[in-house]
Amino acid sequence: MAGMADKSAFRREEISRRLEESARVKQALAGSQAGEIERMVELVVGTYRSGGKVIIFGNGGSAADAQHIAGELVGRFKLERRAFPAIALNSNTSIITALANDYGYETVFSRQIEALASEKDVVVGISTSGNSPNVINALKAARNKGATTIGLTGGDGGRMVEVCDLCLIVPSQSTPRIQEAHITIGHIICELVERELAGS
Repeated sequence: MAGMADKSAFRREEISRRLEESARVKQALAGSQAGEIERMVELVVGTYRSGGKVIIFGNGGSAADAQHIAGELVGRFKLERRAFPAIALNSNTSIITALANDYGYETVFSRQIEALASEKDVVVGISTSGNSPNVINALKAARNKGATTIGLTGGDGGRMVEVCDLCLIVPSQSTPRIQEAHITIGHIICELVERELAGS
C-alpha cells in the first residue's frame, strides 16, 4: 500500500512540474513575443481583407497543429461568420507521398507552395527547431512568390529566422513545451482575427 501511495505522489509531483513548466514558458512568451503575435494577427487580417489565404504546414506534431489551426479558420473559433480560407499542406497524403517519392521529402511543401501560393497570401511554417529542411525550402519558395512568410519556432529560431518576414520564437529548448506554446499562439491568432473580421 505504501508503495502505491509513493508512486501516486511521485506521479502527481511530475504532473504538477510539467504543468508549471508549460505555464512558465507561456509567461515568458507573453513577455518576449506579444508584439510579434499582434503583428501576426495584423498580417492575417490584412491577407483576408485583400482576398488572400493562409497556407500552413509542419512535420509531426507541428503537422497536427497546422491542421488544427487551418480547421479553426475554415470552420469557426468562437463566432458564427464566413469561412476564412486556410490550407494545411500536410493533410493530403497522396500529394505528400507523390512529391516525396518523385522529388524527395525536402520538397513536399515547397512544390505545393509553387502550385498554390500568391503574393496575397500569408505562409506559415512550423518547426520547433527552426531547421526542418522541407519547411525552410517552402518558406523560401513562398518568398520567391511574393507571399508574406511567418515562422513558428523555438530555441534560437534556427535557420527560419533568415527566411521569415516575421518569426515567433518560443523561449524554450523543450520540444513539448514549444509545441504547447505554438497551439496557444494559433488559438490566439484565430480568436483575434475572427473578432476583428466578424465581431460586432
